[in-house]
Amino acid sequence: TGLILEIFAQRARSHEGKLQVELARLQYLSTRLVRRWSHLERQSGGIGMRGGPGEKQIELDRRMIGSSIKRTKTQLESVMKQRQTQRRSRMRSAAFTISLVGYTNAGKSTLFNSLVKAQAYVADQLFATLDTTTRQLYLGDLGRKVSLSDTVGFIRDLPHGLVNAFAATLQEAAEADLLLHVVDCSNEAYPEQIEQVQKVLAEIGAEGIPQLLVFNKLDALPPERQPSSLVGSYELDLGDGNKISCPRIFISAQSGVGLPELRSFISE
Repeated sequence: TGLILEIFAQRARSHEGKLQVELARLQYLSTRLVRRWSHLERQSGGIGMRGGPGEKQIELDRRMIGSSIKRTKTQLESVMKQRQTQRRSRMRSAAFTISLVGYTNAGKSTLFNSLVKAQAYVADQLFATLDTTTRQLYLGDLGRKVSLSDTVGFIRDLPHGLVNAFAATLQEAAEADLLLHVVDCSNEAYPEQIEQVQKVLAEIGAEGIPQLLVFNKLDALPPERQPSSLVGSYELDLGDGNKISCPRIFISAQSGVGLPELRSFISE
């Protein structure tokens, strides 16, 4: 958790992202105060040090962290209200909303930039994206625009504290009309990564939203693993023995292979 928080602190750029990182850091710190200090004896008080024992240093630290958590939560609630207002505005205008979700470093931001010609930060590293970015995606064959959001990537065994702290960012995914579940198909462990993403989606209440599995990084696949068709289906395990057939499409967000087929699916 400490390592993930260090990475988050370096990646956060927006005011909301920084607040979320700070809240997660404070909540993590509040559970680890024991033995963090060598001066845990009580403070003495009174004139000439004749007073009774005062608070322990750990009690002071706990109260200070508690105050900081409360203050950060208040600020974050204000930001969440602003986001909620923006979402309601999109709902009133009957905007169809799509969220990119998936394991960290699956290529979500690269796909986002390819689809909407944005300049979102892209890097071959964990958690390159922490802040939700929303842009309009124009679908030429329909002659209308839809709302597309890039969200934070998931990771295996993500601590519950981090899921809660990043609820504001993940809320975009929980309220979308369609999820584009981006998968790094060049990673041989992609079935496990798909499973982990499904678990996090269930935690934030987004498991019932229609999904399209976007198998990205087609250009990185060796010849023997190349698919015979770009469009097909994939059996998605929802847990408890529940399995559904989910549409799947192979693309390369970097080279543009499969993007016309992806746009056609979104239009449908």
